[in-house]
Amino acid sequence: MSGLFIEDFPDDLYKRLEERATQHKRTLSEEALHILEMALVKEAQAHPLPEPLQGKFLLTDEWIDYAKREGRE
Repeated sequence: MSGLFIEDFPDDLYKRLEERATQHKRTLSEEALHILEMALVKEAQAHPLPEPLQGKFLLTDEWIDYAKREGRE
């Protein structure tokens, strides 16, 4: 498992993290990981993947090669 070192961690932020960890009965590392996970999950949900494009014709290798020759890369 990888590690993470944060330089110049602000004292007030550290204290808030420590209080939150105590409140949730977690270690500082567990609380920091939990917060990061929740932020990244929320971010991923905020930007859902678009629906797949339903084209009107099949994209074959031949058609892609033709488009490239025509300068439609």
